[in-house]
Amino acid sequence: MAIATFGAGCFWGVEYFFRQIEGVQTATCGYMGGNDQFTRYEEVKQGDTGHAEVVQVEFDSQQVSYEALLNVFWQNHNPTSLNQQGGDIGSQYRSCIFFHDKTQKQQAESSKLQLIKSGKWGTRQIVTEIVPALTFHKAEEYHQNYLQKNNLPSCHISY
Repeated sequence: MAIATFGAGCFWGVEYFFRQIEGVQTATCGYMGGNDQFTRYEEVKQGDTGHAEVVQVEFDSQQVSYEALLNVFWQNHNPTSLNQQGGDIGSQYRSCIFFHDKTQKQQAESSKLQLIKSGKWGTRQIVTEIVPALTFHKAEEYHQNYLQKNNLPSCHISY
């Protein structure tokens, strides 16, 4: 199994989209990118721990490619919105790709460049960070599969 980690706003919606993909074994809500002393939701939601809400995806690379996961990532959030997705505001909701190896870094950078060249977002700057993966901190159990547990529709941001 391979691992990929993405931040694209509130992790509930991000998790939902990745869970729909054949070949994804798990999609786990958590925190990454900040001060490891602060890894509880109550602390992270304040926005000053440096952590982003992320989803760590464990996938079978024989069934789904990292490039396919990147496409889902780009299609399901606004990568031009700095530290905000819809009504969720703060650095914990930033658009970010945490790469786990050199190949993921290259593929993420290439996909970002392709998105820029596509003109989909016009002249708006793609602000998505592409940074090395750090320690993943699994979010509290009540965050896992939250939308399904609470019988809620997908969180989808309009932009």
